Amino acid sequence: MRINRRQAIFQTLRMGAFSLPAISAIPALADAPSQSGRMVLVFLRGAYDGLSMLVPHGDARYYQLRPSIAIPKPDGTLKTALTLDDTFGLHPACAGLLPLWQQGVLAAIPCAGSPDTSRSHFDAQYHWETGKPGSSSPSAGWLNVLSGMVGDGMGLHALGVGESSPRILSGPAPVQLVGNGLSATRPGTLAETKTREAVLQLYAGHEKMASAMLEGANSRMSTANMLKAPNMASSNEQQAANNGAGSPQGLALDAKHLGILMQQNRHLRIGFLSSGGWDTHINQGGATGLLANNLTNLSNTLIQLRSAYNEPNDVVIVASEFGRTCAENGSRGTDHGHGNVMWLLGNRVQGGRWHGRWDGLAQNQLNEGRDLPVHHDFRAVFAQTLVASLGLSKTDIPQVFPGYKWDQKLDEIFKI
Repeated sequence: MRINRRQAIFQTLRMGAFSLPAISAIPALADAPSQSGRMVLVFLRGAYDGLSMLVPHGDARYYQLRPSIAIPKPDGTLKTALTLDDTFGLHPACAGLLPLWQQGVLAAIPCAGSPDTSRSHFDAQYHWETGKPGSSSPSAGWLNVLSGMVGDGMGLHALGVGESSPRILSGPAPVQLVGNGLSATRPGTLAETKTREAVLQLYAGHEKMASAMLEGANSRMSTANMLKAPNMASSNEQQAANNGAGSPQGLALDAKHLGILMQQNRHLRIGFLSSGGWDTHINQGGATGLLANNLTNLSNTLIQLRSAYNEPNDVVIVASEFGRTCAENGSRGTDHGHGNVMWLLGNRVQGGRWHGRWDGLAQNQLNEGRDLPVHHDFRAVFAQTLVASLGLSKTDIPQVFPGYKWDQKLDEIFKI
C-alpha cells in the first residue's frame, strides 16, 4: 500500500509539474531554424456561429431565417455589419480585424468542416482532434503526430496553453502544456520550501522519482517567473460543450502567454489555444449580446496573435467542431449545425477575400435543409497550411490525416 500511495502522489505531482516548460533549458533564439514557419490553432469549443462573424448580408434569406438575431446590413453605423464585399460582411464586434482583412493577411472559408454529420460536441471534437472523422477508436491527437514529424532533434516542438490535457496534443511525442490565464504565472505548491522538503523526504531512497519531481517543479517555477513580466500578472451541456476549455474572456491572455513562450523557444513551431462558451442555444444576441461579447474577445485574441506571429510563414487558424443552424430557434439562439467558417491569418495567406465554394442560403443548398454544407473538409484546409507554413510535402500529409483527400479548390489559399 505504501508503494501504491507513493506512486499515486508522484503521478499527481508529475501531472502538475510537467504542465509547464523549463524555460531555463530552452535553446537561445539564435539557435532556431532561420526560415521556420509556426502554426497556431485556435479552437472554439461549443460550435461558434460562423454566420454571425462572417455575415452573408448579400443573401436576403439570411434575414428571413434570423428575424431577431441577424446582423443588420452594412450602413456605416456602429451596430451593422462591416462591408467585406457584396456577399459578406464582418460582425461589428470584430472591427479590429477589418484592417487585417484590408491588408490582405486575413481570409475566410465559409463552408468548411467535418464530413461526419455528428451533432454531438464530444464526438465531433474527438474527430477534429484526432483528424479522423467518423472514428471513435483510440488515437493520438493530430498535433501530437505532427509534432513528431517537424522535429529537428531539439526535443519539444508543440505547446498548448489553457487546457490541462487536450486530446489534440495527446500521444507519444513530448509536448509542453501551460495553465490558462493567471494560473500560468503561479509557481505551484512545490515552490514553497517546506512543502518541497517534505515531498523529498517521502521519496527518500527513490532518487529517480525525486529527481523527476524536482525537474518538473523547477520547470513550473521558471515558466511562472517568465510570465510574471510587469503587465502580465494583473492582467451541464454547456460544460460538456466546453470540454474543459477556459472562457473566451481569458483567451487573449492565453494568446499572450503562448506568444512569449514560443518566441523564447523558437524550436516550438506548433501552438494550440482553445476556449469554451460558444454553444449559443439561448439569447445568442445580434450586433450586441452574448455572442458579440465573445467575438470581441476572439478579435482581441487574433490581434494579439498577429503581433506575435507575423513572420513570413507563420499562420493562425480559427476553427470549431461544427457550425450552427442557419435559422434561429424559438429561444433566439441557434442549434447544432454542420458546416462552418474557418479563418486563416498570416503573411502567406491570400487574404482580403474568402475562399472555396459558397452557394447561398436557399433551402435546397443547405445540409438537411437547415445547416451550412461542408464543401471543404477541415483536413484539406489544415493540409494546405502544413505545406505552406511548416514545410511538409503533400506525401507527408497522410501520416497526419489518414484518408484525407487533397482539395485543389483550396490551392489559392496561400501565396506561392
